[in-house]
Amino acid sequence: MSGRTQLSLADFAAKQGQVLGVSDWVEIDQARIDAFAEVGDDHQFIHVDPERAAAETPFGGTIAHGFLTLALLVPLGATVLPELAGRAMGINYGLEKVRFLAPVRAGKRVRGHFTLLELSERQPGQVLLRYGVTLEIEGEEKPALAAEWLALSVMQSQ
Repeated sequence: MSGRTQLSLADFAAKQGQVLGVSDWVEIDQARIDAFAEVGDDHQFIHVDPERAAAETPFGGTIAHGFLTLALLVPLGATVLPELAGRAMGINYGLEKVRFLAPVRAGKRVRGHFTLLELSERQPGQVLLRYGVTLEIEGEEKPALAAEWLALSVMQSQ
């Protein structure tokens, strides 16, 4: 058990349309960007070469991979989203309407905003949660990304 708030299915469903949480800020430093470049095998200079990125791009330096910012939704959401009581496991079910709206420059901080858009029973024992998520960049008007994130909760047998 993680210590996060647990909500019954009825209480969770009552939160549709509400912001469920805003995470703490997380710094996107060059070390994190470089590590993601290794894992994702994406070594484009705009991510991993600070001098060249400063000289040849409008960003003033390196920027995070869009998929790095997307991957942060899981750990950021885990810190603020309530747990569904009686859930045996949760599965990432997919994403819809993903848009990378602004680059995240190395050294910037981001945080996630999570809204429960919809909760529906997919079939007996399976609850589909649709979250609206944005990844805010500290001090900037536009968020890094906006998406609908689908999570499938498989409920414990009664």
